[in-house]
Amino acid sequence: MTSSPIFPSELQDLESDLTRFSASLQQFADRLGLNLAALEADHIALRCHQNSTAERWKQGLMKIGTQFSEAIINGRPICLFKLHQPLRLNGWELDVIELPWPGEKRYRHEGFEHVEIVLRGDHQTLGMRAMALLSDDALAQPGISFKTSSPQGENERLPNPTLAVTDGQTTIKFHPWRLEEIVASEAS
Repeated sequence: MTSSPIFPSELQDLESDLTRFSASLQQFADRLGLNLAALEADHIALRCHQNSTAERWKQGLMKIGTQFSEAIINGRPICLFKLHQPLRLNGWELDVIELPWPGEKRYRHEGFEHVEIVLRGDHQTLGMRAMALLSDDALAQPGISFKTSSPQGENERLPNPTLAVTDGQTTIKFHPWRLEEIVASEAS
């Protein structure tokens, strides 16, 4: 189930995409054996193919939230927005949206692409702890892939490894810190 702030005209494509993403996310979580409502959701992220789309979305997001970060991560700008009114998505209230500019990789779909889950604890055991949340059946299913990474902004002081689990359409990522904590670490 979804509900959202009133989307301005610049975000009409995202407003209609939210229902699709919600259903896709729930189906994927069911395949993985994850109870989404029991997990700490940090934010939702977008993907687009063109700079003009990213600029349009940025203008729209500025109308329903406040940009609190813009950093170069993996060679491209990523803007973070704190929404004035959270998005309600699959039992969560998400008040942060990540908007990366297009990079080298092309995504199948423009719109909502992934959510990120916070798993508090030792960053060195993140992958192991995230994998333990998945059902044994999920680990053996064809079409599900796993990727680890350690994206880092120029001044980040907190180690923030990520485990991404995807079916090629929807992605759930796990990391040890909220984005707002990472951004705050850059200032200290």
